[in-house]
Order: sequence, then C-alpha cells, then structure tokens
Amino acid sequence: MRNNIHETITKYSNEFDNKLSETTIILAAGHGKRIKSHTSKMLHKIWEKPTVERVFEASKGGLKNVNSIIVVGIKAKDVIKVIGSRSNTMFAYQETQNGTGHAVQVALENIKADYDGTVYILPGDMGLIDSKTISNFKRNFVRSGADMMVLTGIYEGDPQNNNYGRIVRVKDKDVNGNWSGEDKGKVIEIIEHKDILSLDAGKPYITSFKGKEYSFTKEELIKNNEFNSGVYAVHFRKMKKLIGQLDSNNVQGEIYITDLISVFNNNGLTVRAVPPREQHVLMGFNNKSVLLQMENIARDMVYDKLKDIVVFEDPYDFFIHEDVVEQIMKLDKKGQPLDIIIGKGAHLGKNVKVNYNLTLMKNACVRGDVKFGKNITVSENVHLSTHENQTLKIGDNVEVLWGNIIKGNIVIGDNSRIESSVNMTGSDEFPLKIGKNVTIKGTSYIFGSIIEDDVFIEHSILIKKKVEKLETKNGDVRKIRFYLPMPEGIDSISDL
Repeated sequence: MRNNIHETITKYSNEFDNKLSETTIILAAGHGKRIKSHTSKMLHKIWEKPTVERVFEASKGGLKNVNSIIVVGIKAKDVIKVIGSRSNTMFAYQETQNGTGHAVQVALENIKADYDGTVYILPGDMGLIDSKTISNFKRNFVRSGADMMVLTGIYEGDPQNNNYGRIVRVKDKDVNGNWSGEDKGKVIEIIEHKDILSLDAGKPYITSFKGKEYSFTKEELIKNNEFNSGVYAVHFRKMKKLIGQLDSNNVQGEIYITDLISVFNNNGLTVRAVPPREQHVLMGFNNKSVLLQMENIARDMVYDKLKDIVVFEDPYDFFIHEDVVEQIMKLDKKGQPLDIIIGKGAHLGKNVKVNYNLTLMKNACVRGDVKFGKNITVSENVHLSTHENQTLKIGDNVEVLWGNIIKGNIVIGDNSRIESSVNMTGSDEFPLKIGKNVTIKGTSYIFGSIIEDDVFIEHSILIKKKVEKLETKNGDVRKIRFYLPMPEGIDSISDL
C-alpha cells in the first residue's frame, strides 16, 4: 500500500522551482475523525468543490507564481487525484499523523537547503479562504519586516466552545511590574486549547519573552478570544534551521507548528500577527454542522453578488457554480438586462454557458458543457447534462418542458419545443441533431438521430434514425406518431 502511494505521488508531482520566491505548504493529511465519514475530510465539498482544492486555488491566485507542496496522509491517493498534476506542485506523504509541525517537516524535505524564499502554511480544510485574503496576508508580512507572521481570528461565541489555539501576546507589564515598552502586543506563543484545559486553575501560567516573565490565569487564557487560524508566513531558511527544535511535550503528544513561535522568539527572531478583513475566511471544520455553515456562507456570498442581476425564486435553495457567477457578472457589465430567472432548487454547474432571457424553473438541473441560446425556458425537474468532451447546444427561443432528461452530444435548433416526458441522448459516436421548429412530445425517446426542420414527433422511439421533412399535397409536414422499433426478446413474454 505504501509503495502504491509513493508511485501515485511520483506520477502526479512536478518539479520544485528554486527560482520562485514563494512556496505554499497545504496540510491535507488529517483524517477528520469527528466528521464521521469514509470520505477524507479534505475532500468534503463547499459549493461543490473539495476544501483542499479551494485552498490550493486560493493560494495560487493570491501568490501567483508559487511552488505548492500538499501534505497527504489518510486517503492520500484520493486527495492527490483531486488536485491532479499541476505545474510546480508536488505531494509529500505523512505516513504517521504526528501533528502539524511534523507535517511541515515532511513537506520541507521537498525543498533544497539553498532555497531563499517565503513559505506560507495553510490548513487544507479552510475552504472559505480566498486569494484576496492570502494576497493581503502576504502584503502585511512583507511590510512588517517580521521573520514569521500568524493570521489570527477573533472568536465571537462562548469562550468555552472555542477549541482554537489562543494567541498569547506581551502584556503592558511583566510579573515584576516592569513596562514592556515596544514589545507590548508582540506574539509570545500559541497555546492549544487542550493544553489550556490541562492547566491547574489554582496556579498562574508563566511564560517568558526576551528575558521577562508574563503571568496568565487559566480563566484568562480560556477567555482570550484571539485565536490561531493555522495560516503562517515564514522565511524558509530560518524555519529550516530551527524547526528541528520542535518537540511533542504536550497533552496530545504531537509536534505542533505553533511551537515554532516560541522557538523563533528564543532565537531573537520577530513574530507578528494580523487579522483578515473578513472573519469567515478562517473557518475550518471538524464536523458536519460547521461544514453546513460554511456551505451556507458560500451560498450567501454568491447570492449577494447576483441578487440585483438575476431573479432568485428562493435565495436559500439554488446552486450556481462560481465560474458561471463570473460569467453572469461579465454579461451584466455589457449593460443589457439579462432577464435570468433561477427557480427554487435550480442548479447551474461548471462549464454551463448562460444567455439572455433564460428561465430555469424549480429543480431544473444543468451540468456539463451546455450552451444556451437566447429566450429559453427550462421547466421543472428537467435534467440537462453532458459527459466529458461532449457539448449540448440549445438554440434561440427553445422550450424544454417538465421532467425531460436530455444528455450528451446534442444540438437543438431554434424555435423547437421539447414537451414533457421526453428522453433524448447523443453519444460520442452517434450525436443527436434536432433541426429548427421541431416539436417532440409524448412519451418519446430519441437517440443518436438526425431530425430535420419543422418535424413533429409524438409517442415514438427513434434510435439512430434520420427523420426527413416530408410534406403532404396540401403543404402540411407529415407528423411522426407511435413509431416503435421491432421488439426483442418476445419469446420471454407470455400471457398470464
């Protein structure tokens, strides 16, 4: 099994570019026991995209030309295949889950000792973080002149429910009453929540910074609402030199990357901390309820972007892929009203191309490379989809009525009407082409056929057929009704 994982890592990993000044390490090895799922925690989705992929894309967008090292462990091959083979991206295998510090140590084995750049460390479950947050974090780190920086958050709920590590800063005065001066507010260390709970409430917690001691009560540490997000920026060479000093002397018996702060301070290096502009970007999850909260936040952000551009029947029940959101916003900038209506439960997946005057009614589902013309109505419970490398193209002024299933390589001509209870499929070898002004209705199934313009089809099964437009003597187009192919297997059927 171990050999198979290393083969997969070799297959999907690409070269580390020593010339790039920035590298991200994404920690995606955790199993997430509390999520109670056979699926890797990192592959749980927010707005239909795995969290680890969201973190990866945010880091690529926020840092531009960057190396990426993704640390995998539980379900390693599944995580690797979601990211796939990408330029300047490699994978590191943390065989034993021995903490975040150990995961970073494993990742650093992929970086040459002479590398002279900045390393950004990100949790793989922080599925709401975006490129803007990472870009701002980088800017703050560069401006600060610090050797390490932590992205921190402010916990707004009951302190007893705050399971994050607390940011411990230098107080106004030390234990002897001496003023801290310019050191006030600097980060001394991060104490993990479980380690705080293990403290004796009757004794002060004493920690030191630059030769001075500072005292904190257990209650004071618990009520401290500034928490560690798990996002760090650090100079590589300084981290490489000192990371070996991390140990597992804590309640969990694991190596914490948070302890690197104390190590830096003890070696005369500077550690700063900064919050993001929006708190929700720091959310990670350990259970299904928090994951649902993150999904709801993602949906609300999409709604806020589009609420004055398109009409939503239900702002709490819809899906529009982020790529389609960007497409709609670009169309809106052209200045022409879109007149797009999104019904309750409607779904617009990745690669769908929308157009003007599009109505998707309740529970209409559109997935794959589906291209809409103008003035199209898709009724309730319709399913439109394609497989990879297929295209479903729908012309202008088309109606697709209730409950239809239309999938595959298909062209539907202008002004056509596909009435209820129709199933249509086009394969790679046998695409389906429907001409203009065509009506298909009744319980009909059409596969891999060519239907000429102006044809009317009702209650028929057409498999790999060509349907020509034939006119009667009075000029009417002959209708196709009740066409059925010859039955197979009739010897197996008898009367009761």
